[in-house]
Amino acid sequence: MNAPNVADTMHTLGLQARQASRAMARAPAATRNAALRTLARLLRENVPALQAPNERDLARAREAGLAEPMVDRLKLTPKIIETCAEGCEQLAAMPDVIGDIVGMKQQPSGIRVGQMRVPIGVFGMIYESRPNVTIEAASLSIKSGNACILRGGSEAIDSNKALAALVQQALESAGLPREAVQLVPTTDRAAVGQLIAMPEFVDVIIPRGGKGLIERISAEAKVPVIKHLDGNCHTYVDDPCDLDLAVKVTDNAKTQKYSPCNATESLLVARGVATQFLPRIGALFAAKGVEMRCDAEATDILKQNQPPAPASQAQTAIDIEALVKPAQDADWSEEYLAPIISIKVVAGVDEAIAHINRYSSHHTDAILTTDHVHAQRFLREVDSASVMVNASTRFADGFEYGLGAEIGISTDKFHARGPVGIEGLTSLKWIVLGEGEVRG
Repeated sequence: MNAPNVADTMHTLGLQARQASRAMARAPAATRNAALRTLARLLRENVPALQAPNERDLARAREAGLAEPMVDRLKLTPKIIETCAEGCEQLAAMPDVIGDIVGMKQQPSGIRVGQMRVPIGVFGMIYESRPNVTIEAASLSIKSGNACILRGGSEAIDSNKALAALVQQALESAGLPREAVQLVPTTDRAAVGQLIAMPEFVDVIIPRGGKGLIERISAEAKVPVIKHLDGNCHTYVDDPCDLDLAVKVTDNAKTQKYSPCNATESLLVARGVATQFLPRIGALFAAKGVEMRCDAEATDILKQNQPPAPASQAQTAIDIEALVKPAQDADWSEEYLAPIISIKVVAGVDEAIAHINRYSSHHTDAILTTDHVHAQRFLREVDSASVMVNASTRFADGFEYGLGAEIGISTDKFHARGPVGIEGLTSLKWIVLGEGEVRG
């Protein structure tokens, strides 16, 4: 598609989205919920039909030499499709927030002033890899009474087209405009430049993908952007802690899945528990082939306090020796998205908080502790969108937070922060109720 055609296509999508947004804003909650329930049904009915386009995407990715963790992001397994369907149903069952009035107060003049929650209007979503984002974005757009323009990555184009077709079918079945959710039909990169420069049609842009993509969008967009650049998430093992809990949670936070942005990339361990904790977690990491980039103290502990090898992993000690490598300063800021983790021994909660606030991407950070005061300090002082006590960082997503789905994670400090669900796709406008009052 040449440049003039891309511009014309995006202008048409924008115009249609703006028109559809008005219909979505006035549509009753029952109608929007019906579309979501229909979408859930269509997803379940079309599991086999969705596999063929997804397999084409996977084959192209492997032929292009995409790393396996990135290929993993492209998969539309029956489990992933079911999760999408459940997210639609969860959203449909949630209370409608559109039209909610909050903070109504009587003023000395006699007028009553409050705020009403309203849809944003039209948002543009630019994302890479995961085709399930198409459903997450579409379902949240429908629930929040918005219209959206979706631009997925070229690596998932066939999967995204198949999913978008189901969304539009669900919209039409509920009597809503199919243009309320539109997928950019071209993989031409020029479409992105057009989408982020249409303030007359698009009210906010939400990029979701690699750091390079998000940096480009943030620099070039002519409309507001809800974003996070990367996910350098920390788990801090405190002194005191429940060691069994700490081992279980840390293992899950890192190894349950390597590719998500909420996987732990940096492990901090209090000096008082390091000799008990590190050999245990080191054995688990080694058994799973996780490379450990350690400061000098963590390195010494891991190499000098080798745990007995499990019967199923006779070479665990050797593996630890091979997998422990010296950390460089850049490792403290790195988002690996791979079986690699940085490890540092710290004096205690003060040093842990200071380290996190310096190196964290302000996404999600967790403390594992039995000290209530330490937990409260961590919650108050760690400057991140999600802060956790005695839980895996992998919980930091909209579905697990009860949002039904999420449009993305925001590490900004205005409007929306953390997993962005329904309320993150709305705005507040001031409303004033009077009985003929005039200003003197």
